[in-house]
Amino acid sequence: DPGSRWLALSGTPGIAPDGTLSADFAEQAEQAWSNVCEALGKAGFAVDDLVKITQYLTSADDIRTHAEVRARFLGSARPASMLVVVPALVWPQMTIEIEAWAARSDRAD
Repeated sequence: DPGSRWLALSGTPGIAPDGTLSADFAEQAEQAWSNVCEALGKAGFAVDDLVKITQYLTSADDIRTHAEVRARFLGSARPASMLVVVPALVWPQMTIEIEAWAARSDRAD
């Protein structure tokens, strides 16, 4: 749609605003999703505007925990979703990274 705005968020890890990174996967996942939601809000988007997410985890053992955290943040939003387990991310202590695309129409139909 020509009246749509798009937002691309790449490589959003679970790093806190003060630069710290928890050693706990659940805390990293919570922070990563919080970072995504904050970036959406700052750009004038909402979780319901997400159209595609790709989540990178470094351990298949964390999939269930991640799904629980993701469900709390996404609520009823159901963007297209891909989850990939990779051997490592850019920093060895990172266990999650989220890439997201959002779109919204600012036209009044």
